[in-house]
Amino acid sequence: MSFQRSLLVTAMALGVGAGSYGIASAASGSSTGSSTTAAPSRSAPAAPWGHQRSDETPLTGDALAKVTAVAESKVPGGTVVRVETDADGHAKYEAHMTDADGNPVTVYVNEDFEYVSTEKRP
Repeated sequence: MSFQRSLLVTAMALGVGAGSYGIASAASGSSTGSSTTAAPSRSAPAAPWGHQRSDETPLTGDALAKVTAVAESKVPGGTVVRVETDADGHAKYEAHMTDADGNPVTVYVNEDFEYVSTEKRP
């Protein structure tokens, strides 16, 4: 019985040690095995719009600032999730947002940085 008990204690210690190592590895980002590239994290959920499409380009610089300003003026209290070119033909640019109540909204802006329309998602 003593041998079985020591075997059980050893197995439990190894299990706890292996689990702790796995948690520490996950937290530190280290891994053994195949590597994968993670998508950039976003502060706001992107679920209502999906992820960045390969045929749309994130805006930067002056264009980002202008489209963001238009979008924020049309959705008071809203939060911009991402701003990009629009491949669906609504306008040249789109800003994915959440309104003050947390509902998904997309604001469309033309090439002259003028407001086109707002699309609310259910």
